[in-house]
Amino acid sequence: MDTHETIPLIVEFTGGLEMLFSDQRKHTLQVPAKDDKGNAVTVGWLVHHLCEEVMKDTRKELFVLDGHVRPGILVLINDADWELEGEASYVLQPRDNVLFVSTLHGG
Repeated sequence: MDTHETIPLIVEFTGGLEMLFSDQRKHTLQVPAKDDKGNAVTVGWLVHHLCEEVMKDTRKELFVLDGHVRPGILVLINDADWELEGEASYVLQPRDNVLFVSTLHGG
């Protein structure tokens, strides 16, 4: 396998999360198929990648808390709750659609 192989993904943010990502709701990304340790990339890896490479807002704590997606944010993988898919350990597949929905309102 080519070490530079990438996986095309669609990542979407709604419920106010898009404001953390340059007010852009839908992102079409090409991510590496493997992480720096040679393991297949997971949703957990993707969350870290989004914080480091895609998010321009400095308020990362509105998306991630203690290294995990913040409570109150629903994560859907191809329209299924990520809890059914293994949550952060789900291995990303080409053309997956990962949707992050904030259910947090007010402040």
